[in-house]
Amino acid sequence: MKLSDFEMDIMQLLWQHEPCTASQLHKVLLADTQKDKKVAYTTVKTIIDRLEQKGAIERCGQDGRAIVFRSLITQDALSEQVMPGFMQRFFKGNSRSLIAHFIKEEKLNDEDIEYLQTLLKNKKLD
Repeated sequence: MKLSDFEMDIMQLLWQHEPCTASQLHKVLLADTQKDKKVAYTTVKTIIDRLEQKGAIERCGQDGRAIVFRSLITQDALSEQVMPGFMQRFFKGNSRSLIAHFIKEEKLNDEDIEYLQTLLKNKKLD
């Protein structure tokens, strides 16, 4: 399933707040965006309609006259689909470069570093 950047943004919000209506997603989106980047409700509704057509979300009820939506695809499943293309596009398929980039660019606290060390230790045991 191929999603645009804005469709991905809407999916992120839906995963955090589901189930919810288009109006609820629009309000959350307005609260999260900068003042100069306001998005119209009709734009959000169009994206929700596209996500429904693509099979990423479904109608799961009503709240008054508003339709309530929930996701049909998990964040992990979508990540698995898009990561290979992302890695190829930006890092020429080299996972080492991808990991190094994020470690160098991210501000990591001690808890983050400990978590990454545990992941690497577990990976070594596999």
